[in-house]
Amino acid sequence: MLSDLDIAKQAKLAPLSDIAAQLGLTPDDYDHYGSPYVAKLRLNVLDRLKDTAPAKYVDVTAITPTPLGEGKSTTVVGLGQAMKHIGKKAVVTLRQPSMGPTFGIKGGAAGGGYAQVVPMDLFNLHLTGDIHAVAAANNLLAAMIDNKLMRRNPLNINPDTITWKRVIDMNDRALRQIVIGLGGKENGVPRETGFDIAVASEVMAILALATSLEDLRERLGRIVIGYTYDREPVTADMIGGGGAMTVLMQEALRPTLMQTLENTPVLVHAGPFANIAHGNSSILADMIGSRTSDYVITESGFGADIGAEKFFNIKCRYSGLKPDAVVLVVTIRALKLHSGNYRVVPGKPLPPNMLEENLADVEAGAANMVHHIQTIKKHGVTPVVAINRFADDTDAEIELVKRIAVEAGAYGAAEARHFSEGGAGATELAELVVNACDEPSEFQFLYDLDQPLTEKIETIAREVYGAADVSYESLAASQLRRYEKSGFGKLPICMAKTHLSISHDPSLKGAPSGFTLPIREVRASIGAGFIYPLVGDMRTMPGLSASPAAEQIDLDENGEIVGLF
Repeated sequence: MLSDLDIAKQAKLAPLSDIAAQLGLTPDDYDHYGSPYVAKLRLNVLDRLKDTAPAKYVDVTAITPTPLGEGKSTTVVGLGQAMKHIGKKAVVTLRQPSMGPTFGIKGGAAGGGYAQVVPMDLFNLHLTGDIHAVAAANNLLAAMIDNKLMRRNPLNINPDTITWKRVIDMNDRALRQIVIGLGGKENGVPRETGFDIAVASEVMAILALATSLEDLRERLGRIVIGYTYDREPVTADMIGGGGAMTVLMQEALRPTLMQTLENTPVLVHAGPFANIAHGNSSILADMIGSRTSDYVITESGFGADIGAEKFFNIKCRYSGLKPDAVVLVVTIRALKLHSGNYRVVPGKPLPPNMLEENLADVEAGAANMVHHIQTIKKHGVTPVVAINRFADDTDAEIELVKRIAVEAGAYGAAEARHFSEGGAGATELAELVVNACDEPSEFQFLYDLDQPLTEKIETIAREVYGAADVSYESLAASQLRRYEKSGFGKLPICMAKTHLSISHDPSLKGAPSGFTLPIREVRASIGAGFIYPLVGDMRTMPGLSASPAAEQIDLDENGEIVGLF
């Protein structure tokens, strides 16, 4: 089979006017942006279409993945393409990929095989520069904070309480912890700080959760960067940065219109990681999609314990949109991993015996799938299982997974071959999703906002992760007390946790239970509108592997990109 890049280069792209027309959009609703196949939508589309009946709303999540990923973005694209094959009108909404994983080990997020967003090279490399706008706005505020400190600190900021870090859209572990302001008074006040990856910035979370330009401005202004010596919160507006940050972000607030290999419309917007942020594409993209199509198919990052839980309890709270169905992506190889009998290393081939038929290992690992099905059902949403088929999977293994999924409460389970066959390979899945969307549902949040912060944290730990208890390091406990005292106690929770286990420990596979969940630190993303506990040894700046993907990416003699997946 051809590489993803070679398949993408052979794509027959439709004029973007044709893609827009599928959504009922006219040339007055968008502006081309650097390519005839990329455009920024104008937000007044929402006003024009405000009386349109909303689409069915479908989230695609997954079981706990292997380090290699299970093809969730590919499933979103494949399902979107398959809808057209069964006579349904659908739009796909996706996050813009960070260049950290693009040049690291994971690769891009345009899908794969014959289920991709195109042009895939633009999609994975800069696109319309939204992530750079996030970094610029974030770092402007950081510079203004340190400028205040140098100029006699008129706001009485306690430097030891400053939580606002600089960001860069790259995996660079050397920047995790740094000292700035060295070299004399003209260079600022020396203090310890660090960098996060840009997609972990609160500015990125705000971009994904804002519902209008006015909402964006309000959220940026209320970012809390630290506290005074009198223990009062200091906001971006108090620093004087909220307005300028909004100016830098106003074009980034507009979702980007693209297409799939089969010319299904795609709205690309925002890019927060799910293990260290809330991990969903933007509310604005989903709102526009909901008014311009019959089905909106979106993606939440990593497993249902991470991205989907945050989709339900953070994104849906702020958007007011209610999901009609959730697709849970499953692979045989991931289920075998969750038997505990295999070890998978990023960047290395799978163990050979993992590719052989083994029904016992599949059944043992299916406990992970069952756990995620139950998490979805706890939110009152109908789950559908998509089994992404790989060449080494056997019919017996596929049938076993289907049986276990239905017994666990899934509406149904379908084998999916969109990677190799495009939309035609996911029509069975599409039919299941359409039928599941027509089932009665009673969507509900996992917790009430009026509950204390610790109670909300412990509800997620118990109901979603399977923990028996939660422990708080002294720093985390004092931070939670401060946030409650400052009036931030009614915000939802955004857990920063490993994606490689339902628990906090990446080595615990399957469906672990009875453990104590450790909370190391708690941050307050007041502008975004959530409290942000760091679970165990969770980092907000990834590092590169021994052989990052960047080593293979180059231009050939014709100026064409090579080595990109």
